[in-house]
Amino acid sequence: MSSFDEILSKHELSKEEIMTLLAAEGEEMSRLFRKSLETKLKHLDNCVHLRGLIEYSNRCAKYCLYCGVRAKNTKVERYTLTDDEVLECARLAHQLGYGSVAIQSGERDDKDFVNKIEYLVREIKKIDNGSLGITLSLGEQTEETYRRWFDAGAHRYLLRIEASDEELYYKIHPKDKRHDFKRRIECIDNLLSIGYQTGTGVMVGLPFQTLDNLANDLLFFKNKDVAMVGMGPFIPHPDTPLYEHKDRIPSAKERMNLTLKMIAVLRLMMPEINMVAATANQTVDPLGREKAIAVGANVIMPNLTPNEFRENYLIYPDKACVNDKPDQCQTCLDVRMASIGHKVLYNAWGDSKAFLNSH
Repeated sequence: MSSFDEILSKHELSKEEIMTLLAAEGEEMSRLFRKSLETKLKHLDNCVHLRGLIEYSNRCAKYCLYCGVRAKNTKVERYTLTDDEVLECARLAHQLGYGSVAIQSGERDDKDFVNKIEYLVREIKKIDNGSLGITLSLGEQTEETYRRWFDAGAHRYLLRIEASDEELYYKIHPKDKRHDFKRRIECIDNLLSIGYQTGTGVMVGLPFQTLDNLANDLLFFKNKDVAMVGMGPFIPHPDTPLYEHKDRIPSAKERMNLTLKMIAVLRLMMPEINMVAATANQTVDPLGREKAIAVGANVIMPNLTPNEFRENYLIYPDKACVNDKPDQCQTCLDVRMASIGHKVLYNAWGDSKAFLNSH
């Protein structure tokens, strides 16, 4: 057995071993992908869980240097969905059998926003006696706010760290009171302590990012014992400060392969967590979501946001599926997943097995 295969057979990986796997190319990369799929099928199954995505608002108080909806981007037409529009999206998710919705928004923590989210969560829970699972991805909040939303009925929360290395974090965020690395970690810890199925994640292929950074990201997920992870290739947005460093990022193919290796290695490290096949994968590669599922991911987030608003929720440009209709998307997903030996699981929350086994 080669030293590479010996690493693949291990249950616990050192940082050096993680970096060896992340550096894999050619046949070694293929062996990694085969092993990660085998691991997923052994510990989970070939089912893909859905989260109907509702992009509630692109109004944001943050100045993140990579994001197209950052507060300082004056080229974006700002919007906030009405209560009826949000609830209609949730009812559509129920009708399509998605089983779960995910509410995403620009980061705000003002009283009106906090109250509105609590109201919307409670209203969504009234649909078919609470049959819809609810994931929130609404940024940094106080512990009290997280608790209020949890008590209202949200049970999963995604707060991507974006870079677990503090130095790199401040290369993609301004270093000011709005963007505090330690506070972001504190928020993740608060979510975990409250009882959310907590998710986090990073962008892959950032300027200044190294394999060492990425290996530490994977160890960060493991050490926090999160229930779900979302990772996708970094896509530079022309209306952001980080765009000036676009020449320092790997090619689209390299970023895609590196993302796939991150998913595959994390599946070996955390066999029972949920992992998202991000839309960014499909944006850089027409088969990107299928490839992510085939190496270990098991969650897809089809977009339910009304089409007229989607062009204004572009964290990165040229986002895939912006013009798709929900019913078309559903048929498309069924066919795409069947083509790689997977099936969409309908009418289920699709909770993290890792979380359920530890609680």
